[in-house]
Amino acid sequence: MERILVIGGARALGAAVARRAVKDGYDVVIGARDLAAADALASEIGATALRIDLQDETTIAAAAARLEDGVDHIVMTGSAPHDVRAVDLDQDKLVAAFTAKVIGPMLVAKQFAAVLRPAGSIVLFSGIVGWRPGPGSLVKGATNGAVEFLARHLAADLAPVRVNAISPGVVDSGAWDRLGDNKAALLSKSAAGTLVGRHGETEDVVDTVMWLLHAGFISGETIHLEGGARHKTA
Repeated sequence: MERILVIGGARALGAAVARRAVKDGYDVVIGARDLAAADALASEIGATALRIDLQDETTIAAAAARLEDGVDHIVMTGSAPHDVRAVDLDQDKLVAAFTAKVIGPMLVAKQFAAVLRPAGSIVLFSGIVGWRPGPGSLVKGATNGAVEFLARHLAADLAPVRVNAISPGVVDSGAWDRLGDNKAALLSKSAAGTLVGRHGETEDVVDTVMWLLHAGFISGETIHLEGGARHKTA
């Protein structure tokens, strides 16, 4: 049975990936900063939970030691949004954002390099904002853009382990529920901005993750999962 570690797997997209992976017969390990939430989901779906805080390398090292018998795939969905304009940047939040998307995954690669099986893979998460600059998207855009290059360089560094990234557009994964009554307007605007005429759904992302796990001739790539939104001109 192949083992998949989903970091950020206690909530939202990560939890959806963990659920599908269990359904598809994987040995699933949920890594999360909030161990109680990870434990609750793991108990529900038949997985294992470990505490992994991407801002604390000791937790990453401890998890790698716990899984020293081998990991086939690692999926990292974590983020730490800091959606402000340059004049309002907070250094601690800026560092946290880069740690969640870039520095943390590098440290995971460091600690798990000896644990990942040669036919395995890592899936990172970028996002369309990396290719769509706008006021207030400075940090998210820079971190998401960096993920594309991280995937390329990690793929070369860890070969033959494959490393790829997924760059979703606006997906109704639960992350936008915080907008309340404004959520519907956001999703509608997003749908109008794609070539396919709809916003993304959680299953779109999960399907792509599961496909990438065994897309054995793809490495160092970023898969743009946004309905052609980057190509919409009007």
